[in-house]
Amino acid sequence: MDKKIFQLHADVCKALGNPLRIEVINLLENKELCFTDLLEITGGLKSNLSQHLSVMTKKGILKVRREGQCNYYSLASLKVAQACRLMREVLIENLKNQKELLEKL
Repeated sequence: MDKKIFQLHADVCKALGNPLRIEVINLLENKELCFTDLLEITGGLKSNLSQHLSVMTKKGILKVRREGQCNYYSLASLKVAQACRLMREVLIENLKNQKELLEKL
């Protein structure tokens, strides 16, 4: 396999390397939301959220469409949400295993 694909994969993973970005992906899993709705739900700063959305849009993770005064964001592919969900499942399994190990001690 061409090593370029691994670099592109790493770039997308870097774009997901922030809790707010993962929260946004979770929020957009089955719907699109206006920027102001995302801002209200996440409770972040306008400039900060805008920057995160811009990065994810440039990396092809999100799509954006303008309607009236609002930019509506949605996932470019539901597979992004599925990948995040799988990673959460791995995390939860690891936490359960650590808890069991601690209980045995």
